[in-house]
Amino acid sequence: MWSVLPGALLIMCMRICDVTIGTFRIILVSQSKKYLAGMTGFFEVLIWIFAMRYIVQHMDHNLNLIGYAVGYALGNVLGVTLEERVALGYVQVNIISRHHTDKIADKLRQSKFGVTILPAEGTAGGVSIVIAIIKRKFLKALMKEAESVDKHAFITIQQSRPFRGFIHGSRV
Repeated sequence: MWSVLPGALLIMCMRICDVTIGTFRIILVSQSKKYLAGMTGFFEVLIWIFAMRYIVQHMDHNLNLIGYAVGYALGNVLGVTLEERVALGYVQVNIISRHHTDKIADKLRQSKFGVTILPAEGTAGGVSIVIAIIKRKFLKALMKEAESVDKHAFITIQQSRPFRGFIHGSRV
C-alpha cells in the first residue's frame, strides 16, 4: 500500500490543478474571453490526459481512484475559492431601501462608485432602486458602504457583461 501512495497523491495533485484551471476556464468562457479560455483549456486538458494515462496504467490500485476523486473534489473547492479572490468581471448591484435610497446613493458616490437611481413600485408603494455596475473586486467595499446606511436594504447581485458605453467612477 505504501508504494502506491505517491502515485495516488500525484493523481490527486494533477486533478486539483486541472479542476482549478477548469473553474477559471468556465468563468472566462462566460465572460467571452475566448483566447484566454482556449489557453487555459489547453493546460486543463493536458494535465487531465496525464492523470488519466497514469490511472489507466494503474487501475488495479483503488487508492489511485480515491486520489482521483479527492483531487476532483478539492479542485472544485480551490477553484471557487481562488476565483472569488481574483474576482474577474463585473456585477450589477441592485439596492432597494424604503427610506434611505438617496443617502445610500450619496455615500456610494462619495466612495467613487457610479450609481443610477430608478423609481419603482413595490407592494407597499413607491420605492427607488439604486443600481451600480462595478468590477467584482469592489463588491465587498460597495456592500459595506450600502449596509452602513441601511442594514435592512434589499440587495441583489447578478453577473454583468458591459456591452458598450461608459462606466463612470474612478474605481473602473
